[in-house]
Amino acid sequence: MTREREIRAAFDDEGLYVYQAYRPEIGAYAAKNGRFGSGFKLDRMTWIKPSFGWMLYRSGYGMKAGQEVVLRIKITHEGWLEALSGAVLSTYDPDVHGEKPFFERALKVSECRVQWDPDRTLALERMERRAIQVGLRGALVERYARQWIVGIEDVSGLAHDVRDALSARSPLPPLPEERVYEVPPEIAQRLGM
Repeated sequence: MTREREIRAAFDDEGLYVYQAYRPEIGAYAAKNGRFGSGFKLDRMTWIKPSFGWMLYRSGYGMKAGQEVVLRIKITHEGWLEALSGAVLSTYDPDVHGEKPFFERALKVSECRVQWDPDRTLALERMERRAIQVGLRGALVERYARQWIVGIEDVSGLAHDVRDALSARSPLPPLPEERVYEVPPEIAQRLGM
């Protein structure tokens, strides 16, 4: 286990923020209505990310095709912890999973998959620490979309402003502070933290 794996997120008493990027017809509807509508698929895995830097990297500052609308989604702490309490790492780790057949079985049945990818600075440079990505499927996608969401905000403009400020070497716009989000020891063990 390593300290390079720690969950960093913007959060308050009500919930924590995760990011997703969508094509305009899905993202604009979600931001306007505070929920996902048509076009959002409940029957496929959806990935949520609490690192804004990683989201900027993944979406190319909201410029990549199909990822033009960057959403900041506040979800309940209860929902986040529910997802993580059943999570399985997407790659086998003997320190976490024990024998490989146990991992393979768990991966097949889990509705939550976790990957640790190199986190990114706002300039998209690779960092030493890892950023968590959480993939939800099955009943967890429906609970995420229908129960856990507290609010949805379109932050595409912020993504563009960050890109423009970095390009012009001018001051960055105000950004939410991401800090370490502590989880219970059993979840930390499950996530290889």
